[in-house]
Amino acid sequence: MLIEIPEVLSVQALQQCRELLADAPWTDGRITAGSQSAQVKNNDQLPEQSPQSQALRTIVRDALNQSPLFLSAALPKKIFPPLFNRYAGERNTFGDHIDNAIRHCPVTGQRVRTDLSATLFLTDPDSYDGGELVIEDTYGRHTVKLAAGDMVLYPGSSLHRVEPVTRGARIASFFWIESMVRETEKRRLLFEMDMAILELRATRGDTAPAVNLTGCYHNLLRMWAEV
Repeated sequence: MLIEIPEVLSVQALQQCRELLADAPWTDGRITAGSQSAQVKNNDQLPEQSPQSQALRTIVRDALNQSPLFLSAALPKKIFPPLFNRYAGERNTFGDHIDNAIRHCPVTGQRVRTDLSATLFLTDPDSYDGGELVIEDTYGRHTVKLAAGDMVLYPGSSLHRVEPVTRGARIASFFWIESMVRETEKRRLLFEMDMAILELRATRGDTAPAVNLTGCYHNLLRMWAEV
C-alpha cells in the first residue's frame, strides 16, 4: 500500500525547516547505512545529534501528530526519530535497496520494526532535476516526486531507490514506523474502511449504518492491534 499524504507540513513549518537547513552540517550519508546499502548509497545526511536535526525532528513529529491521514494509514506504535538527507552534486543518488527490518535508535535506545517507510519532501520539485523515489512492489513500479511538505508512505519491505539528481538539491526527511497492525493487508483494509466511514458521515451524517461500520472498524482494530 503506497499512500501520498499532502501538506503534512504547513507553510510556516516548511519555512522553519528551510531556515534550519540553510546552515546544516551535512556529512556522508553512508554512516547510517547497512553493509549492503552502503555500497549503493551516495548522499549527504544530517548528524542525528546536531542542533538542526533535533529542531527539525520536533517540527516533523508535531506535524505527524496533527495529520489524521497519516495516523489512519500508519496506525503508529513507534516512530523512528526522523532523519534528514540531501542529494546534490557528486552525492546525488541511492541505488536499489530494501530497508533493514529492525532499526536501533541511538537517541532513544529503542528498536523499531520498519513496517512502513516514509519520505517527507522538503524542496520544491521544480528546484531540482531527477531525484525521483522509485518504489517496486507486487503492484509494479511507482515513481514519486512530491511537492515540498508532502509525504509518501510505503511498505518497508519494498525495493526502492532514489534516481540521480542532475540539477539543484533534493532535501527530504525520512523515517520508519512500527505499526500497531503489523500486516500490510490488514492495515490497508482498516484504512479503506476508515476513509469510507469518513465519506459516509460527511455525506449522510451519523446514521445507523455509519455507527455500525465505525463499530466494525474499532472491533477489527481491537482484534488486530498490538499496543
